[in-house]
Amino acid sequence: MDAREKILEAAAKLLAEAPVADVSTRAVCEAAGVGAPMLYRLFGDKAGLLAAVVDRGFEEYLASKRAARPSDDPVADLRSGWDNHMRFALEHPNHYRLMYSPELTAPPAAAREAHALLHGILERCAAAGRLGVPPALATRMIMSANVGAALSMLTRPEQYADPGFSERLRDTVLDALTRPGDAGGAPEGDRAVPVAAATLAARLRAEPAPRLTPAESALLEQWLDELSAG
Repeated sequence: MDAREKILEAAAKLLAEAPVADVSTRAVCEAAGVGAPMLYRLFGDKAGLLAAVVDRGFEEYLASKRAARPSDDPVADLRSGWDNHMRFALEHPNHYRLMYSPELTAPPAAAREAHALLHGILERCAAAGRLGVPPALATRMIMSANVGAALSMLTRPEQYADPGFSERLRDTVLDALTRPGDAGGAPEGDRAVPVAAATLAARLRAEPAPRLTPAESALLEQWLDELSAG
């Protein structure tokens, strides 16, 4: 095992055992049997080390999401993704809290990838006519709610003791952003134009219109995103 892996393994073990989501570089160096100069040479600073620990801890979770086969129902995939996110957070509380710690000056790669994977599912929802807002906006809304729920349950367990809280919040958020797959026909009322615009924008991103120039496609997408956010 090289020095980098020794440091990461020691930091991950200390983090799992820590009463709070933090470890000292001195403790990591002692546990790994390396000097501080080696740690700083490999990771730059403490924030770099913590970001690498988060990415290492989230790798198994992200690997399962990468390998997941899309179902015929993208909204069901959203619900499953929410539940898997919550399950990982509750099973790895210190790694999870560390991911959103103010000590990390830049988001770990794991956070960016999780965001991108969620966005991919929402693009499928939009292309299927089941999303009433732009996928980028829906991604931010769902991720904010999912992360907020997880951190609330981890840091205030006495206030969030209800085991059904996460599921109720999940359904409230997703029901507000999506429409049923068996709704039949075009949506009515105030959602008709936003849903149609979100659907067309997603389909054009998946299969660009051959008769439009890149500039025309970008302008059309901008207009459709404005309409879908309306």
